[in-house]
Amino acid sequence: MQQFNLDDTAMILIDHQVGTNTWAATTPLELLQRNVIILAKFTTGTDMPLVLTSSQETNVDVQGPLMPELAEIAPDAFAARIKRKGVVNAWDDADFANACLGTGKRNFIMAGVTTDVCMVAPAISAVQEGFNVQVVCDACGSSNPIAEEMSWRRMEAAGVRLTSTNAMVAELVKNWASPAGAIAFPLLTI
Repeated sequence: MQQFNLDDTAMILIDHQVGTNTWAATTPLELLQRNVIILAKFTTGTDMPLVLTSSQETNVDVQGPLMPELAEIAPDAFAARIKRKGVVNAWDDADFANACLGTGKRNFIMAGVTTDVCMVAPAISAVQEGFNVQVVCDACGSSNPIAEEMSWRRMEAAGVRLTSTNAMVAELVKNWASPAGAIAFPLLTI
């Protein structure tokens, strides 16, 4: 198993919108939002590339804008976010795929608000194009446990590695006494 490192990895957060977050019933909303915030803060604190995307933000009654915390944590990435017009597999949106490619990294940490709709397809698509992908499962969720389980199975069968927020951060930190550890440790206790 290849370990991801700060210098060879990009963070990709997909569709963590105020409306769609409520669809991820298998992960409690407060936990999902906490983990997205941890991932974003750790990424910006360690200068890793961060790609954000949303789908139909203008559909405020259903999907809505990205979490406002992301604008505060990562204003540059938020301003550069890819606003998809409805393409379900984010990887099929050329602007999104190009933003991911533009990071220059071969390792992608991905989290998409709904595992079964937002996460499965882009994670598998990235693996099929030769990228190493880890999906942070507790920053995602599905409408029901069966959908979540099937999503995990599909991704694992395609070569996507599954992980959790704390495990992913710890893998990147390597040493709690490092500068990255100093950024991470307070985040993991919020």
